[in-house]
Amino acid sequence: MLTNTTVEDEVRDALQLDPRIPDDGEIALAAQEGTVTLRGTVGSFSQRRAAVKDAREADGVEDVIDELQVRLLNDDRREDADIRGAALQFLMWDVEVPAESIDVKISDGWATLKGDVSYQFESDAAFNDVACLYGVVGITNDIEVVTP
Repeated sequence: MLTNTTVEDEVRDALQLDPRIPDDGEIALAAQEGTVTLRGTVGSFSQRRAAVKDAREADGVEDVIDELQVRLLNDDRREDADIRGAALQFLMWDVEVPAESIDVKISDGWATLKGDVSYQFESDAAFNDVACLYGVVGITNDIEVVTP
């Protein structure tokens, strides 16, 4: 088992090498017996997801506690209606998503996905479609998988 310091170094290296995270210095991290806690702020929900993924994939990491906050800069802020329109459009373009079965609500940049799908991959695809949109600060996935 790697030491806590070694695990922290592995995660820090992964964050520094990821071009999706422009300012890894805003992320504080601590390792304790294979569990890494990420704290601080990032500029988008996509950056948050990338940081958590990087941490999970680093050597010696068994679990990640995500306490990162998304703080959008003024240039990245969008009106909720604009985000909702873009989300619905992305869902319609994705062949893996039954867009007619999913609704999106946006409140202060937080997206809530609702609806019923037949397969988990459809729910995952919808989540991923919305997660990449500018202005999204978080997502609640309330899509239910109803087996056919």
